[in-house]
Amino acid sequence: MSMPISTPTRRQAARDLWGLLEPIHAVVYFTPEPLEEFRAAGYRGYWMGYFAGRAAPLGGVGADVVHALFYNFAYERVSRALPAAWSFAPPHEALAARTRGSVRALRRALGPAADGPDVARAAELATRAAQSAPLEGRALFAANRSLPVPQEPLAQLWHAATLLREHRGDGHIAALTAAGIGGRESHVLHAIASGIPREVYTPARDFDEAEWTSRRDALNERGLVEDDQLSLRGQQVKSEIEDRTDQLAATAYDALTDGEIDELARLLRPLTRAVVREGDIPLDNPMGLDLRGTLDQP
Repeated sequence: MSMPISTPTRRQAARDLWGLLEPIHAVVYFTPEPLEEFRAAGYRGYWMGYFAGRAAPLGGVGADVVHALFYNFAYERVSRALPAAWSFAPPHEALAARTRGSVRALRRALGPAADGPDVARAAELATRAAQSAPLEGRALFAANRSLPVPQEPLAQLWHAATLLREHRGDGHIAALTAAGIGGRESHVLHAIASGIPREVYTPARDFDEAEWTSRRDALNERGLVEDDQLSLRGQQVKSEIEDRTDQLAATAYDALTDGEIDELARLLRPLTRAVVREGDIPLDNPMGLDLRGTLDQP
């Protein structure tokens, strides 16, 4: 019988698995196949499909609920898509479209491996973790977990990746809120910390120069930013947010042994590399992922 993984190792494992699972989930946002499926369902434009697909597990909700749960989008962007999207196609059609499109994208990236035993085993392990993760305080994760689990392994893997990323995301929002970092400020804080160009957030999160400057100045006034770099206090706050996020995310893997966590990571690495190498997901992206590191892994 293997020894339990220590808490710091569990936290690191949760972070590592996020880096491997997020690109598998993120095909729904960046690849052409889901966009085709959303258009075929009747949704108009990229953003209507985005908000309809991601919000659909919640039912036919409006802009206020989605703005609160998604946390970092401009309210005007959300309100242009919802609740209008539901007059074009109901939530159950958005759910079907996002799964179909994501599975098609993954099949293109993985080729014959899409139907192989590694995908099936990774789906089994990730699903067991996702289904056992705590629900309390995690509304978007809970909405996704209430959906039926797909039987086809590749669809099941995408579904599990979606659950685990929304579980982590709900925890991350809790950590940001506790630290007093608003959704829009969180983008600026992360961009300064990681060196991601501001231009990444212009189309992805509707930032103009005036708002970006205003949010940066607010962080400066709080002593978190100095000369367009994180201050020592800013570095501490950012580190505490990330550590708490990892701590909360690690609870999703309590159902797996240390050996199973290692196995899941091993199985996911070549799958994730194949997805990233397709080039659909930008290396500089608003998700906070270092995809260059994924490509550099052996």
